[in-house]
Amino acid sequence: MNIFFQKTHQRAFGTFPLRHDACMAAIAVALDAGYRAFDTAQMYGNEAEVGEALAQAGVPRQDLCVTTKVHPDNYAEALFLASVEKSLKDLRLDYVDALLLHWPPLDGDIASLLRLLQSAQDKGLARHIGLSNFTAGMMRDARDILDGPIVTNQVEFHPLLNQDILIRAANETGIPLSSFTSVARGEVFKYPQFAEIGKTYGKSAGQVVLRWILQKGVSVNTMSTKPENIRANFDIMDFTLSSIDMVRIDALTHTNKRIVGSDLVPWAPDWD
Repeated sequence: MNIFFQKTHQRAFGTFPLRHDACMAAIAVALDAGYRAFDTAQMYGNEAEVGEALAQAGVPRQDLCVTTKVHPDNYAEALFLASVEKSLKDLRLDYVDALLLHWPPLDGDIASLLRLLQSAQDKGLARHIGLSNFTAGMMRDARDILDGPIVTNQVEFHPLLNQDILIRAANETGIPLSSFTSVARGEVFKYPQFAEIGKTYGKSAGQVVLRWILQKGVSVNTMSTKPENIRANFDIMDFTLSSIDMVRIDALTHTNKRIVGSDLVPWAPDWD
């Protein structure tokens, strides 16, 4: 079974842009709420805090699913494995459960980069490997280059952005998607449909959004510093949206509100 399809790992606690005490406090609440999957990245600059918070919690290592991502600055062969080893040192772990490439390489040499990612797995630094922010075409290329499974492509995914092309690529390649900016940094709350639907199930607008993502076959990453929101974001497994409500939400994807665009990230690829 894909690691992100496991019941306690479908809902991960994301840590961007948390730092220092705020990061550790939020992780402590998340652990108490039931989260066992945690997402960080070299680019976030908080791997040490994540590692310290998890170590203090004393949760058995086998119960955790820790994901980190390699910074594009470390894509050179001379830097790649050393950067992963530094991440493990900061995280206080012998391995991460999933090691992702944070962004596609600027030079377009996906094959060489994937081989470096594979070497990290071969050396036992990561149990699983995956992608982030890869286009549908890049997903197909990655599938053809690597012999082993690719556990995810972590991408922006929420009800205000049409990602049908990536969903089709996920089904075609067997590389499932996982979400970031799952509530579009609050933009979803400008649409009354989510709260209206939520009343039917006794759930909040945010819980409806996250449940919609899960029912699209996409695992969820969420972040909050508010304990009530951290707990609510985890509490989405006790209801199922009807097909009518799913279609109603699907209609909002044509809004095509992209949060992480080239204006924010100049090195982003040409999105599908």
